[in-house]
Formats: sequence, structure tokens, C-alpha cells
Amino acid sequence: QVQLVESGGGLVQTGGSLRLSCAASGRSFSAVVMGWFRQAPGKERQFVAAITRNGDSTHYQDSVKGRFSISRDNAKNAVYLQMNSLNPEDTAVYSCAAGPPYCRSIDCPVQSLYNYWGQGTQVTVSS
Repeated sequence: QVQLVESGGGLVQTGGSLRLSCAASGRSFSAVVMGWFRQAPGKERQFVAAITRNGDSTHYQDSVKGRFSISRDNAKNAVYLQMNSLNPEDTAVYSCAAGPPYCRSIDCPVQSLYNYWGQGTQVTVSS
């Protein structure tokens, strides 16, 4: 079993940056894909980014490509989301999730493949 706790959210102005962290407990962290998802008020939760278990492959939602970067440190049981050039459309609750042992670009965004979820951290971008 994996327990996930996010941190690093907050209020930032348009064009600013934030770095989200997700601390994981459990021995299987390094064996699974990790993903970040977000849910804005009144909208469905959507995929943001995913990283394979050894970090050799990353996947992003089109709207965040070139602005967000996902990384992981298996020695620290942690996954990160560096967010740059933030805009108000990025305002949401961001959650990390532990997924399958492997995914391809076509299925990394599929939420049902992720078994464990954190509570989320709020990111608010002011205009």
C-alpha cells in the first residue's frame, strides 16, 4: 500500500512558479508510475503529468507542455511537479497518484489505472 501527501501549493501571480512535492510511504514507490492530476472548481479531474518508475519517460497534458516538469527521487520516495509560467487556468487542487508498473503515453492519463491518491494541495493563480 502507498500513502501520498502533497505539499507546496499556494497563491501565486500570473507568470509565477511553484514546485509541488509528493511524499510517499510504502515499499513499492519505486516500482510504479507516478502521476499528477488536477481538479478545478466545477470541472472534472484531469491528467497533468506522469513519470515512469525509473524516471526515463515523462508524459504531459498538452496545455502544460513546456511549462511544467515532473521528476522523482526514488531514494527519497518523492515526486515533484515544477510549474512555471502559471496562469489563472492552472488554478486547481493538484493531487499525486500512484499508478501501474508501466504506462504508455496513450494510457498514462487514464485515472482508473492509478490505485492510490493523495488529498491534494490547492494552487491558485491570480490575474
